[in-house]
Amino acid sequence: MNVPTTKEKLKAAYPKLKEKYGYKNAMQAPRIEKVVVSVGTGKLSRADKKKNEFIAGRLAMVTGQKPAGRAAKKSIASFKLREGEVIGQMVTLRGARMFGFLDKFVNIAVPRTKDFRGFSARSIDAMGNFTLGVKEHTIFPETADEDLRDVFGLAITIVLSTKGKEESKDVLEALGFPFREVAESVSRRGRRREGKK
Repeated sequence: MNVPTTKEKLKAAYPKLKEKYGYKNAMQAPRIEKVVVSVGTGKLSRADKKKNEFIAGRLAMVTGQKPAGRAAKKSIASFKLREGEVIGQMVTLRGARMFGFLDKFVNIAVPRTKDFRGFSARSIDAMGNFTLGVKEHTIFPETADEDLRDVFGLAITIVLSTKGKEESKDVLEALGFPFREVAESVSRRGRRREGKK
């Protein structure tokens, strides 16, 4: 059985979203504008100068696109940081590469995540963009057999054309992103408070 792609899921979700949000035509349908994948390398690159190259190489494997180094904008003595020093790697995905990355992330990488209980809806900002953290890059199949000493985390930001949190959450759920219920976490906090009394 063929698993529907992110693009197909987005198209299939349009009628339901149109009914809820009152889109007048297909041009108003929510779109994924870009996906930004980034890794901070500040501490790692100071300990080992080759770390930036290593992380850039792994990020290229995972995303299918060469990352760009991000340099420090100013010097901060207390952090031993010099202006112009490369402190991160970033990839901006659009079009076919973006959809391919999302297909792989939702269908392969997320199910491989240890102790995964769903994403937090609080990670959706007021503009409707969704940012999530991945603790181990080895959840991606291209890097699954790597030495555990070389594991690093990364941040993924999905930029949507939606107009708010609720709309973005509905779109992301339609794409296969599982969210844990906020109500459950609130009730757990309430139970902990009662236990302290």
